Amino acid sequence: MHTRFADHVDVLQRGELEAILRACVHCGFCNATCPTYQLLGDELDGPRGRIYLIKQVLEGQPATRLTQTHLDRCLTCRACETTCPSGVRYGYLLDAGRSIVERQAGRAFFDRLKRYVIIRVFPYRNRFSVLLEIARRLRPLLPSYFSNKIPPATPQALWPAAQHARKMLILPGCVQPALAPTIDLTAANVLDRLGISLLQVKSGACCGALPYHLSAHERALDLARKNIDACDPYLRQGIETIVSTASGCGLMAKDYGRLLNNDPAYAEKAARFSAAVKDIAEVLAGEDLSSFQAGSQRIAFQSPCTLQHGQRLKGLPEAILQKIGYRLTPVVDAHLCCGSAGMYSLLQPGLAVKLRDSKLQALQAGHPDIIATANIGCLIHLQSSSRQKVSHWIELL
Repeated sequence: MHTRFADHVDVLQRGELEAILRACVHCGFCNATCPTYQLLGDELDGPRGRIYLIKQVLEGQPATRLTQTHLDRCLTCRACETTCPSGVRYGYLLDAGRSIVERQAGRAFFDRLKRYVIIRVFPYRNRFSVLLEIARRLRPLLPSYFSNKIPPATPQALWPAAQHARKMLILPGCVQPALAPTIDLTAANVLDRLGISLLQVKSGACCGALPYHLSAHERALDLARKNIDACDPYLRQGIETIVSTASGCGLMAKDYGRLLNNDPAYAEKAARFSAAVKDIAEVLAGEDLSSFQAGSQRIAFQSPCTLQHGQRLKGLPEAILQKIGYRLTPVVDAHLCCGSAGMYSLLQPGLAVKLRDSKLQALQAGHPDIIATANIGCLIHLQSSSRQKVSHWIELL
């Protein structure tokens, strides 16, 4: 697929975009695993059709609101990348295309307002905590779709002391500390039991995934630089790993090296940062877990798209749970997205509900006692309509 780039396309991006477009052979295998194509049956709501739309924009065809609608409906789940026999890096192409379409097509006022609030509130812990507290107070007045996504406040507990020679870092992130602070605390306690101290980086920021996927690229990269600056002194001192307990954040953090490879001040530091990032499952897979014993519960595991398609760690948390004795129930179509997808459940609620309900039906078919997942967005989205408790899998240890 030869591309004649329009003048508005960044010269530094052209080589990578050209390579992605050339890799696509239009076989359509991607549509077979695309959640929105399965729901809507429209070629333009599948990866192959969206690639054509993006190519047209890159070549200078003016972007329209209809083009934007089809790109907005994409979950960025990257199931198509797992399926693609040619290795097309669709996620990168989509982010680049969305950014150009955003500039050309603009948005209606209320759509701009929603995105403005998300970009300027959700990635900032203090702002989000204030918003969450207001939402908790107003919960009885809110529509059920939103009120069901608001978890009760959780009492704070003490973080284990840094007493071990082995040390790892964890970035606190943005929404997870307010929505589910027990996840990182549990990870710290599990690692403490294994003789590893998990240190909190107090000055860390949001990973940047939320603004990046909403086309606020520079804001996202500024957050990435802040995290790199906060962690670099520890990495130079020999800290083992930067641990992520949210698969969406981990995927973004692992991509800093690519996103900042043209920044002379940060390219080297970003590469060092990304190389140090590991999902909590990757950390525990290399440790002796013989002292952990499972309960009697049957577990249905929902593998987040950012874990199985983005980080390509499909089956790793499940193997750990089974290793310590949990019984996992089968889940059909485990590759399909639950509909959370960052802010997708707020921006595309109709499609998100259909995807959530289908996912819950698959998860509950084996009559589990608990549903486990590995990402805060999936957890909150599924819990809003689940009969069973939904937990981060690390809490089962």
